[in-house]
Amino acid sequence: MFFLMAGPCVIEGEEITWSIARKLKDLTSKYKIPFIFKASYKKANRSKITSFTGIGDREGLALLQSIRKELGVAVVTDIHSTAEAELAASYDIDVLQIPAFLCRQTELLQAAAATGKWVNIKKGQFLSPEAMVFALQKVKDSGNPHVMLTERGSQFGYSDLVVDFRSIPKMQKFGCPVVMDVTHSLQKPNQVSGVTGGEPELIPYIARAAVAVGADGLFMETHPDPAHALSDGANMLNLSLMDNLLAQLVTLRNTINGFNAI
Repeated sequence: MFFLMAGPCVIEGEEITWSIARKLKDLTSKYKIPFIFKASYKKANRSKITSFTGIGDREGLALLQSIRKELGVAVVTDIHSTAEAELAASYDIDVLQIPAFLCRQTELLQAAAATGKWVNIKKGQFLSPEAMVFALQKVKDSGNPHVMLTERGSQFGYSDLVVDFRSIPKMQKFGCPVVMDVTHSLQKPNQVSGVTGGEPELIPYIARAAVAVGADGLFMETHPDPAHALSDGANMLNLSLMDNLLAQLVTLRNTINGFNAI
């Protein structure tokens, strides 16, 4: 079975974050999918200085820690600097996520490794899957074997991304779990408005393809009202659609496993 990393792009407030976390916990329990709740406590790579970045670093991390404890789920959040690695780890974060644009930052990878936490490195939009072995090795050479890699599409022109599904088996050859970032691979970055666009109607297609190829995990950002989300709403899955999509994905994975067993 694949595992699911899912949640809102950023923590917008306590009530909505708890609501999303509880819903996802119920759905993943229903389908027996291992679950890691995702929410960024800080968004550091926004186009505009006026963009929403979070409710406060310690406030956001404390909320993630509470969700982890009360719902009994693992949690993942982005980090952007060496100081953030230490800070996030002090709040019982299970997985520290390295954003795609920062996947080559040696000191950041070393700092994440030093926490002993799982480190999820998103493949840079500008890198081949083969090149990700070097980012992976930086964490392992720093004494931390707990690393996963995430495919999130490759830059095509100025404002589009393309997913090469060969990346999944190619990176799995490095001996680590490989995740498909379904929603970010459907972004339309660098829009003249300064707000990232997206193609959320294609989420089921990318998700089903990733499961068919054999991804170890799926990453999906979701929100009950994407049109009014404070970050990346243009490429998030409406939370109301998650149940049906997970049902499809579990059926697909079980079917593939059945064929593999023959």
